[in-house]
Amino acid sequence: MRLRLAPSLAGILAAGLLLTGCAGGGTGDATTSAPADTAASIEVGSLYEPSNLSNVDAGGQGVTEAFSGNVYESLMKLDDDGSVTPLLAEDYSVSDDGLTYTFTLRDGVKFHSGKELTADDVVSSFERVTADDSQAARKSSYAVVSDVEATDDSTVTFTLSQRSISFPYLMAYVWIVNPDLADAKTDADGTGPYSFDEWQRGSTLSLVRNDDYWGDPAKNGRVTFHYFTDASAESNALLTGEIDLITSIQSPDSLTQFENNEDFTISEGTSTTKELLAFNDRVAPFDDSRVRRAIYSALDREKLLDAIWDGRGTLIGSMVPPTDPWYEDLTSVNPYDPELSKQLLSEAGLADGFSFTLSTPNYDPHPEVAEFLQSELAKVGITVDIKVITADEWYTDVYQNLDFEATLQEHVNDRDVVWYANPDFYWGYDNADVQELVASAEQAETTDEQTEDLKKANEIIATEAASNWLYLYPQIVVASSDVTGFPVNGLNSQFYVYNIEKA
Repeated sequence: MRLRLAPSLAGILAAGLLLTGCAGGGTGDATTSAPADTAASIEVGSLYEPSNLSNVDAGGQGVTEAFSGNVYESLMKLDDDGSVTPLLAEDYSVSDDGLTYTFTLRDGVKFHSGKELTADDVVSSFERVTADDSQAARKSSYAVVSDVEATDDSTVTFTLSQRSISFPYLMAYVWIVNPDLADAKTDADGTGPYSFDEWQRGSTLSLVRNDDYWGDPAKNGRVTFHYFTDASAESNALLTGEIDLITSIQSPDSLTQFENNEDFTISEGTSTTKELLAFNDRVAPFDDSRVRRAIYSALDREKLLDAIWDGRGTLIGSMVPPTDPWYEDLTSVNPYDPELSKQLLSEAGLADGFSFTLSTPNYDPHPEVAEFLQSELAKVGITVDIKVITADEWYTDVYQNLDFEATLQEHVNDRDVVWYANPDFYWGYDNADVQELVASAEQAETTDEQTEDLKKANEIIATEAASNWLYLYPQIVVASSDVTGFPVNGLNSQFYVYNIEKA
């Protein structure tokens, strides 16, 4: 499972770096010399098949990748560069006290079933996210809403109990779903440029262009996501022409066969995906920050990044990636220093070391990362027992039941440092100062005030090594050279397909 638990306001300026088989070249948005086929079927390779088709029922990263912005839309849109702009909302206003947001809907928007979009549908979709049985990752962020009302067919008013500077951003994660849809886990009815066509579990998920779309039509006629459980099989499918592109390369070994090959384009963009060694901070010995810091300083993260990504990716010293406005380089806070690690263990009463079980998802790169950690920590007297688990077991045992000591997981979201202010989150970090600073940041009147508070919070979190942030993934898309217009940045696992063209 990819913890696309699917964070706060403002845009991210992200540049994509293109790597091609020969010098020069363009980005995924470059044009080809041959005219594009507007009826083309785009075949997309992915490792992330949905668990179901609902983003409030643990559908996982795969449903976000396939449906967000393609089948389902929101009042606000999170663009590939991180900017937030109105989408189904034509515009919105906020009261002087920051407690009332009024959204005006676009005219002429219809669901794929033909039903016209009204404000009541927005209210229903919001209530779907905040329902008691909802498993939406950002559900707690909407607790600030004390009332939501359809004041007329095209106007929705949200009343907040306190300021929320992130509110427009958060509305980008509320999919507008036709309330008449019988089962959102197996079917879909949105307003996007594609309608859902067919899902062959274990194989493919297909979308077809919505010719009655209210906005600019998709530049291709059909998109099919092909799901693989093995990265090598996925790469072979691209080499043989079975698929046109791969949404995210998971290993540098997969790139070798595409480099120096003019038939393919390799695009490296900006990622927000962090590889975490997350502790259960509720239980000994991980309730002691000295132990968490000791583990961090025992790990040569540069060596790890070279081993996993052949030098690609970025070292980080906190949950905050460089694209977040409150980023600071905190890699020196917990330096690689095995002697310091031993000293901290001694201070914590563990001079002779200890052992723990590392719950490790069974998909790349986690097993390899686990073996690296096991080897590194043995040098300071810590024994790591690796327990390989499935994605479903991770979700049930770790995330829901909190039955773990430590685990590996990748967190894909931008601006997710705020989750360390929630002591009920799966890692159980509980610091009153952090909670106060995050609350203050959310109620800030300006983004400068928000940034200042979140920097202070993040410094505390990093100093206490609430988790060990191992590295930031690179975001690498490989495509056939006749395919352009694909997203290059890995933002929250979404993958907009409507601008993809094939000559």
